[in-house]
Amino acid sequence: MKTYILFASILLSLVVQPTFSQNKARVVVLTDIENEPDDAQSLVRFLVYSNHYDVEALIATTSTHLRDTTAEWRIREIVEAYGKVRDNLLLHESGFPTEEYLHSITKKGISRYGMGGVGSGMDSEGSDWLIDVVDKDDDRPVWVTVWGGANVLAQALWNVRNTRTPAELARFVAKMRVYTISDQDNSAHWIREEFPDLFYIVSPGESYRHATWSGISGEPWYKFASGADTTLVKNPWLREHIMEGHGSLGAEYPEVEYAMEGDTPSFLSLINNGLNVPERPNYGGWGGRYELYQPRFKPYRNLERTEPETRPIWTDTQDEVIGNDGRIYIDNHATIWRWREAYQHDFAARMDWCVQNYEGANHPPKAVVSGENEVTISVGEEITLDASASSDPDSDNLSYQWIHYPEAGNYWEQSWLGFIELENTDQAKLNVRIPAKAKLSIPQTTHIILQVTDDGTPNLTRYQRIILHIMPAKN
Repeated sequence: MKTYILFASILLSLVVQPTFSQNKARVVVLTDIENEPDDAQSLVRFLVYSNHYDVEALIATTSTHLRDTTAEWRIREIVEAYGKVRDNLLLHESGFPTEEYLHSITKKGISRYGMGGVGSGMDSEGSDWLIDVVDKDDDRPVWVTVWGGANVLAQALWNVRNTRTPAELARFVAKMRVYTISDQDNSAHWIREEFPDLFYIVSPGESYRHATWSGISGEPWYKFASGADTTLVKNPWLREHIMEGHGSLGAEYPEVEYAMEGDTPSFLSLINNGLNVPERPNYGGWGGRYELYQPRFKPYRNLERTEPETRPIWTDTQDEVIGNDGRIYIDNHATIWRWREAYQHDFAARMDWCVQNYEGANHPPKAVVSGENEVTISVGEEITLDASASSDPDSDNLSYQWIHYPEAGNYWEQSWLGFIELENTDQAKLNVRIPAKAKLSIPQTTHIILQVTDDGTPNLTRYQRIILHIMPAKN
């Protein structure tokens, strides 16, 4: 037990400290597209945000649902549709990659299932390309988002381990950040066991109903409780705001059959919206919140495996959120659905960009808190956080909401007892007080999120995160 706690502490200490004005992430997508509609849905959203990250590979893979074929052709169809609207997207923001470039990085994985495609003679165009991407002379980590089976990643790791020194392998592993949408083949467990230093986010097993990522849209299908607006993830809303009248790319967005865009959480936290801090999954963001620990439970329906995890992973945790119905929800799904209106409206606006000129569409505001992103306050003190410098490119009116996010820090257990007091949470200036009754012997942290929303159509939201370092009372 002590060994695992020490290992988790070491991993946390190695995680890069948050960068709030983050650089673009480098991203690889492994997708079992065409096993059901949701991969195609996620790819449409992924491409309209493709100026927020550097796309370095789109690789068609197998999975437990698509065992002996890959559908690279479907990736290319959606990329071609994106190419037809790219010029219009550039009217709104810069940096969208060309269609030609995206075709050049679209690759095939091996047409075998799971560990049957890992080992000697199992290299593929996809696994070779992934190795080349990680090997680039670029200090930024590579985010490997796994929407289906993981055997292309497993083969790349197998190859490197068998052709390089232990030190070279360690450098290769250290450059990757993996987020898998549950476990969709049996290579995922092998990866986690064989490469214990690999940064890995996952809701382990195959039970999609329990997985954090299903909070993006899953309650109509999986029937779990939620305080979010379910109309935003159903076909009528999607037809109006995403599919119909939104050009060639909207036409490639298929209707929901089970749950909308189950793969999207793997990249939502790479969008530079002021809330997301990709290197710190425990901070929470549009893609959910995850803690680093070794799960003690047996995984839910975990393919051929029944044993618990053998190492700490970034995995399911809980947020306490007040739903639209006024009830309090405390679960892992809430770490995603709490942001649903914001991420759906943002997607709808970007789909408008596919067909509208600048004046005919809405654009996100800029959330600005004066001063530093990290602020020190002692017990018994009061400070003011000022967001008056926030602005909107369309000159829309702005509304403000200050959110206490205690789960992202270590001061959360006492927060419900009133050991932090916030005044004017719906104004540009927030008063923060740590009352004298909050007796501390050691420093602790808590997070305050500024949420700025415009009154355009659809209304759009951006954020700024402030970390409060709470010190014991001064003598």
